[in-house]
Amino acid sequence: MLGVDRMDTTLDARGLACPLPAVKARGALARVPPGAALIVLATDAEAPIDVAAVAADAGCTYEVERDGGGWRLTLRRPG
Repeated sequence: MLGVDRMDTTLDARGLACPLPAVKARGALARVPPGAALIVLATDAEAPIDVAAVAADAGCTYEVERDGGGWRLTLRRPG
């Protein structure tokens, strides 16, 4: 479920229902180094809202993009 691309980490949470994308994002973000990003792929309609709270709690910048039938949510840790 986790893949690393350069310094960025991708979490595939597609098919998981709320609150699992946010729970998994919080756990994965703990392993992302400063300055790098966690990219969460999700299909749950609530994921952008829930993952935004994770980003805010961690002090990360946050971007939301539609990705086909789901979302690409990018949390970048401050460097």
